[in-house]
Amino acid sequence: MEVMGSKLAAKAAVKDYGIPMVPGTDEAIENAAEALEVAKEVGFPLLIKASAGGGGKGMRLVENEHELESQMMRAISEAENAFGDGSVFVERYVTGPRHIEIQVIADTHGNVVHLFERECSIQRRHQKVVEEAPSAVLTPELRAAMGKSAVDVAKACDYVGAGTVEFLLDDQMNYYFLEMNTRLQVEHPVTEMITGVDLVREQINVARGEKLSFTQDDLEIHGHAIELRVYAEDPASGFLPDIGTLTTYRKPEGAGVRVDDGYEEGMDIPIYYDPMIAKLVAHADTREAAIERLTRAIEDYHITGIKTTLGFGKFAINHEAFVSGKFDTHFVKMYFTPEVLDAYTEQEARAAAIAAKLFQEKAKTAHQPVVQEGQSHWKQNR
Repeated sequence: MEVMGSKLAAKAAVKDYGIPMVPGTDEAIENAAEALEVAKEVGFPLLIKASAGGGGKGMRLVENEHELESQMMRAISEAENAFGDGSVFVERYVTGPRHIEIQVIADTHGNVVHLFERECSIQRRHQKVVEEAPSAVLTPELRAAMGKSAVDVAKACDYVGAGTVEFLLDDQMNYYFLEMNTRLQVEHPVTEMITGVDLVREQINVARGEKLSFTQDDLEIHGHAIELRVYAEDPASGFLPDIGTLTTYRKPEGAGVRVDDGYEEGMDIPIYYDPMIAKLVAHADTREAAIERLTRAIEDYHITGIKTTLGFGKFAINHEAFVSGKFDTHFVKMYFTPEVLDAYTEQEARAAAIAAKLFQEKAKTAHQPVVQEGQSHWKQNR
């Protein structure tokens, strides 16, 4: 945890394993002059990143030399305030990046396995909103290579327990080591649903000193799973956190639908904690079926009293870019505006009105008496 808690220490730990790395600095830099020297080698745009960072904090994109000093000062200040550590480093900015992470787990008997990948590219503020497993773009060969790299990262720090190794995948299908999260992550349910492995139980057994109950060869991918993080946020206002009372809180149910949450109807959403209130997951035999199932689950999830990301989630997983698999971490920037949610609301209202009218007409027809040939209406209705 100490080694992988620092991105710079993590880079140093895995250096001897031949794992692909984004070109940049291997050590912390202290001023813009040093950063400029790096920029001359790797070129703009650059990313300034906090060594102890996470969740997008202490991360700044630099498009040109004129922005370098001001963005660096902001990154250092944000890192100091968030983590108590102002160390930053510089990397080349990967264009068209996809965020791919590999689930790993290791025991105290030398066994380390990976449980395939999760695609986590739909993000806002460098933080995930939609995750799926497996990725729509990885080939079996690339999956195997990234899996091996993830296992090597775990071995590099003698890791024990469940963890996640994160990679960037560029538009040429080259992958680069990003960091390791030494914990079980929010999106672990999608991995559980495609592998049938209870990761929480496994890591508890590992902590007891037991061996893993399976080997790498035992693991297979079954179907497809997609997760939407249901945040108490207003997507129409830049995904600002929202607070209030859960006036209505009704969860969806059904085969292949899973909801992990910590709230009940009538509870308050405070401002003091992370705004995520639930994880909504759908699993099906195919990716297309999983999208369809998650869409229905979103529609059946009724929350009032606060703004949520449910509407955004429905928009995102049904967008042509997502359905085709041709998207990256710029999805929100490229495709989402508040107006699309307004359009969705209007479409749903129109569909509801049509459905109500059809229902009324059907009900009216059902109550009309059936008149036999030669029979009077008066006799039928008296």
